[in-house]
Amino acid sequence: MNSGKVFRFIVITFLMSWTLALVFYLTGLNWIGPWGTVLGIVYMFMPLLGVVIVQKTSGENIFKSLGMRWKINPWWIMAWLLPVVLAAMALGVALLFPGVEYSPGMAGFFERFSHLLSPEEIEQMESQLAEMPLNPFFLTLLQGLFFGITVNAVAGFGEEAGWRGFLQKELEVFGFWKSAFIIGTIWGIWHAPIIMQGHNYPNYLYPGVIMMVIWCILLAPLFGYIRIKSGSVIGPSILHGSLNANFGLSLMYIKGGNELTVGMAGLAGFIVLALVNLIIYLRDPDPGQVEIK
Repeated sequence: MNSGKVFRFIVITFLMSWTLALVFYLTGLNWIGPWGTVLGIVYMFMPLLGVVIVQKTSGENIFKSLGMRWKINPWWIMAWLLPVVLAAMALGVALLFPGVEYSPGMAGFFERFSHLLSPEEIEQMESQLAEMPLNPFFLTLLQGLFFGITVNAVAGFGEEAGWRGFLQKELEVFGFWKSAFIIGTIWGIWHAPIIMQGHNYPNYLYPGVIMMVIWCILLAPLFGYIRIKSGSVIGPSILHGSLNANFGLSLMYIKGGNELTVGMAGLAGFIVLALVNLIIYLRDPDPGQVEIK
């Protein structure tokens, strides 16, 4: 491990990212809206830019350090489809919680967005859904799968180039599980400025920061495992894109709960990810190291 490069990468990435979030906040723009989406996309590319700066100033090949291989393999397919399974599992787990119930008419889903839309807009959306020839779940699923492996995966690469491309290789001296914990912690803290502006937990800003760190720690072994088994940073980039694109599936048909308890980034998702990590550990307690070719 080159500790100097790791330190520079973290400092540079955090400095650029947090400055960007601060400027956004000082301009008075609202995270919940189109400008928030723009910031989110740009924010996701800061880890990639951090890698470029560190590798360039070190006189090393930028893309070689990422382990970018473009040969499609089954792990790419796994990365693409797995978030759908995780979202369905999180929905099922949430239904076991007190005060959470199945809502086939998506009443709970619309309720969650009531602060963004007027009653007339919600009523219009409900009537449009009722007139759709395709069930809203399948329409959302198809859209999620399409965007998950296209534009969302490109945005996901902006992050994964740093976390699973550069950092996972540098920290592999600590072993798979310890390095995943370290990366997950850094990854989660990196999100803090946008969490404080309403990302993922708009009604629970301060607890949301802690929740995001926990979520990233639980996600890190899965992302790291896909990175190793797929032999490329493209694998976790697809996983990242598909996870973001299919996030809403875990909330579509439930009513009750809140951002801290239901959904992929809530307690329900945490339970699902803990189970996935247990399966990974039982199946492959020592997944090996990242290959760079």
